[in-house]
Amino acid sequence: MDQLLRRLAELNSARLPGSRVPFLLGAEQVGWLAPAMAAAVAEFDHVQHGPAGVVLDAPASLPGIARALSERGLLRWRREAFDVRSSADGPVLSTIDRGALPAFGIEAQGIHLDALVRRPDGLHIWIGRRAATKALDPGKLDHIVAGGMPAGHGPQETLVKEAEEEAAMPAHLARRAVRTGVLRYAMERPEGLRRDLLHCYEVELPESFTPTPRDGEVESFSLWPLARLAEALRAGGAEFKFNVVAVLAALLVRHGLVPPDEAARIEAALPK
Repeated sequence: MDQLLRRLAELNSARLPGSRVPFLLGAEQVGWLAPAMAAAVAEFDHVQHGPAGVVLDAPASLPGIARALSERGLLRWRREAFDVRSSADGPVLSTIDRGALPAFGIEAQGIHLDALVRRPDGLHIWIGRRAATKALDPGKLDHIVAGGMPAGHGPQETLVKEAEEEAAMPAHLARRAVRTGVLRYAMERPEGLRRDLLHCYEVELPESFTPTPRDGEVESFSLWPLARLAEALRAGGAEFKFNVVAVLAALLVRHGLVPPDEAARIEAALPK
């Protein structure tokens, strides 16, 4: 159990502001910049670097700035635009490539789906194994469906899209999913500051449905008894992608698969 709690604590490893300065679009703070990135951004037009932080007065120019910085090798380019907001439910202020989010310390939103199957011997969960070619946590275990929320999409729309693309799950099954909550964390990663908001869902699937890898994100799926999942997580869940552990730990608590004293410790450690 202590290993699991340490994994959960790692998700909130960032100490803000630390050496970072606020990054603002107009009057709205949207991110945090490390000193080197702040200096690089301040070189562009419509940017002021002052006591308030680094302020971009022309939000529409943010995608171009990120692209230019990627060409200088300062960040990774993913070719997928994400909306930029100052709060999770606030208006869209601009867009930025997914690969630039950690460099700018901008919050990314995504969805994670716990897919359960009720069998005579109890509840099971579909587990995916990430493709060995993935840049982030290759070969690690993952949810049946999980993904970032691209520009112009909401959580439910993203869930249905990702379910079809990653697991060949029909829309009518994906739409059965119920929202179980959100998890938010800020952690230091090699790619920069990961500030993520995960919209968590759960669905009960029929035994007749078997997920099929479709877009190359996942190489295979396997069906685990929840007892096996509980055992793996209590040992630390080292074989799982870094943020999947938190969503699955919340599942164990929700379904009463850990003793009350351990459930209380998990709930206290979950990122919020």
